Amino acid sequence: MKLKKIAALLAVAGMSAPAFATNGDNLIGLGVQSRALGGTGTAAFYGAENALTNPALLGKLKGTEFSFAATAFMPDVKATTNAATFPATTSDTSDSDLFGIPEVSLAHRIDNNWVVGIGMFGTSGMGVDYRGNPGLFDGYSSLQMMKFVPSVSYNGGNFGIGAGLAFQYGALDINYVTPAGNVGSGTSTDFGTGINLGGYYDFDKNLTLGVAYQSQINMTYDEQLTVAADGFGIGPNGMGTITSNKLSQPAEFKLGVAYTMGEWMLTADYKRIYWGSADGYETFNWEDQDVFGLGVKYSANGWWLGGGYNYGSDPIKKLGDSTNPMVAYSNQAINVFNNHFFPGITEGHFTFGGGMALGKTSTLEFAVVYAPEVSKTVDTGYITGAFAGVPLPGNMTTHTVDHSQLGITGSIRMNF
Repeated sequence: MKLKKIAALLAVAGMSAPAFATNGDNLIGLGVQSRALGGTGTAAFYGAENALTNPALLGKLKGTEFSFAATAFMPDVKATTNAATFPATTSDTSDSDLFGIPEVSLAHRIDNNWVVGIGMFGTSGMGVDYRGNPGLFDGYSSLQMMKFVPSVSYNGGNFGIGAGLAFQYGALDINYVTPAGNVGSGTSTDFGTGINLGGYYDFDKNLTLGVAYQSQINMTYDEQLTVAADGFGIGPNGMGTITSNKLSQPAEFKLGVAYTMGEWMLTADYKRIYWGSADGYETFNWEDQDVFGLGVKYSANGWWLGGGYNYGSDPIKKLGDSTNPMVAYSNQAINVFNNHFFPGITEGHFTFGGGMALGKTSTLEFAVVYAPEVSKTVDTGYITGAFAGVPLPGNMTTHTVDHSQLGITGSIRMNF
């Protein structure tokens, strides 16, 4: 009966999942302990929430565990440009500055070798809101993704393997206003599936190596990318640079190590996110991203504290100028589209967190993630000239985005 009640809570909690994220448009880590320890979790055992990072590690679980977490994510995004108001400059901060991200995980040991688990969580997303400011095209964007992943793990002695089937719901909305009128068609949604695979090996009781893989999940958002691109003249009805509405979540490969020394645990992860081969992202010149996470955790009787650092370089590469006027304009349009609507440019993230037992079966935990401000500027002179009907040098106008982030996660963990 306890398991049935918990499963019902999972379904209710997963009905809404707005998200904003940090490695590109992906959260640096899934689960409160993962986020507290630099986004790690490929080799470090964090309990039921490992269903979200490496399903094989569920094999280290004893009994049954249920975890519910909620994240208040607060991005601070500011755009400054004279692209639409040359020679005057317009600057404003996005009103999309608070997002709620739910996260639920449940795992249960069946026998000495098998553990089953379920994870439901907001994983990716991004958005800005400059509505009411014509100098910023009254721009609005929102990408939200939610995953539901039933998983199974087998552990035998000093090793374990695991697999999960990922069901993903996504919603995308892009709207803005140009001198020619409003551009946008409302929100589009899609549903896709993928697989999560993982394994771990214990060299001894202190040292664990973990590996995990997430497949690409194919997603298509009708009349979103093509309609938005047409507003800049690079869609199917213009230059034909953007002709598809596919925007698939990229595959990921992860490798991690965890080492325990008494009350201390050190953990490190490497992650490769394949933006460069994901439908849609490669068209907008996103490149594969290498992400590194480090974490340290001190555990005592009934409580723990930890911290970490996560770094992934900006995956959105600027397209350069060209002697071909059409190519030069198209490159600037893609650059400003990325910079204005999907500024996934944060790189370094400082993390810390802790937990305290509330009794024999419950633990209250928290994590804080802070990404310092980064800035990126792209040229927009060709776009300004096209809207004004007067040819201008490519560097005559610019678009700059400043972006920092703060995320606070709270979690309750229950063991039975």
